Amino acid sequence: MKITKTNLEDAFLIEPKIYEDDRGFFYESFNKRKFDTLVNYPIQFVQDNHSRSRKDILRGLHYQIKNSQDKLVRVIHGSVFDVIVDLRKSSNTFGKWYGVELSAKNKKQLFIPKGFAHGFLVTSKYAEFLYKTSDYYYPEFERVLLWNCQSVNIDWPSKNPELNNRDTRGLTLEKCEIFK
Repeated sequence: MKITKTNLEDAFLIEPKIYEDDRGFFYESFNKRKFDTLVNYPIQFVQDNHSRSRKDILRGLHYQIKNSQDKLVRVIHGSVFDVIVDLRKSSNTFGKWYGVELSAKNKKQLFIPKGFAHGFLVTSKYAEFLYKTSDYYYPEFERVLLWNCQSVNIDWPSKNPELNNRDTRGLTLEKCEIFK
């Protein structure tokens, strides 16, 4: 397992060791002992989520203001442009973003710590997206950072993605509830 720091504090890109031959492949998608050792961030996941979306669907940028969640995300079919934004006011990388292609082919995963907004844009015909969370989903605490907030200035691969009503009503960074 190779773990690389991103340009944002406490967020990591994870590349599992893949064992592949003519029969197929095998890899550990998560190993708590290795994760705790390499990242030095003890974690307990309590929920797994699975979504499927078609090309040009953008989901996000979501976060929970209470019961915030650490997330470990990956794609098992297709590809997405995955984005995180640091919403921790005390962080040196507050308001900054990081984007990476996650795909079934590259098998990369992204660890997203508490205090980050998260979203993704499907770049293939469709994509299946899996993620683990360290706390349960509480809709009353969910908030949405506007996907095209000018002060964050994310360079999305599509300028006209399809969003649901909730995500089109996201708030700018200046108006969002943020973390201390």
